[in-house]
Amino acid sequence: MHPNVERMLAALTLTPVSTAQDSGEFIAPSIKMPHNRVYGGQVMAQALLAATATVNDGRPAHSLHGYFLRPGDDTQPISFSVDRIHDGRSFSTRRTQAYQNDRPIFSMIASFQTPDDGLDHYEPMPSGLPSPEDLPAPEQQFAAVDDPRAKYWATERPFDVRYINGPIYLSVEGEHVAHQAIWMRCVDALPDSPALHQAALAYASDYPILEPIYRRHGVPWRTPGLKAASLDHAMWFHRPARADEWLLYTQQSPSAQGGRGLGLGSIYTRDGVLVATVAQEGTIRVPRN
Repeated sequence: MHPNVERMLAALTLTPVSTAQDSGEFIAPSIKMPHNRVYGGQVMAQALLAATATVNDGRPAHSLHGYFLRPGDDTQPISFSVDRIHDGRSFSTRRTQAYQNDRPIFSMIASFQTPDDGLDHYEPMPSGLPSPEDLPAPEQQFAAVDDPRAKYWATERPFDVRYINGPIYLSVEGEHVAHQAIWMRCVDALPDSPALHQAALAYASDYPILEPIYRRHGVPWRTPGLKAASLDHAMWFHRPARADEWLLYTQQSPSAQGGRGLGLGSIYTRDGVLVATVAQEGTIRVPRN
């Protein structure tokens, strides 16, 4: 297995703290990051798996709503505590708190539903986009950039992310618009666990979701003094999908104001099925000239 995927799977393997059945207490490691802070998608995926572990099999997550409370330390493990808020005939609700040094760093409520029949429609996938094979891989885009975060993007992420509009790490090329699209997939095959694929999808959803804000204002990631952090993240899982197959992730930003910006995203399978919707607000502070 690819070492990047091994690291992600190790982080997504939660260890029960107590031998008592259904204690709802877990601990998991963190992946080392170039900025020395826990990656938000990682702690969100871990929190989702912790909640899933307390729900009966056959009732997958359909939504999550999380708040990033404090920066996490990527040199320390993370503790997770799950509250069983509700178990009904069709839905279960769980609250997961993530802690380091007895202080909460992330708080999430997730809802789970027994599969059911009902009305079915979805917004179609955009047409006329290049295929992932026609786009440069991360190592081609970032390997020559002399920067720790760019090198991490090039060779150490567990996902292959290919930009249709071009990356905005060094500069924002082309028209400054508040939308973009990427193809993404895990760089190696994942085990056949629907819960793990949901968690991996949540993991990757955090990568580019705020980038349409930067693109709209011509602000590349490497802007000196740029400060950005995720505030909250919501995700709705509409249909099953494999995170190790190519997925189209479209993003847009309807608004940025007051040092905050909102990103919205849609994730499709390669054959055009909408599998998830994402929303995130973050703080974005650009130095004044």
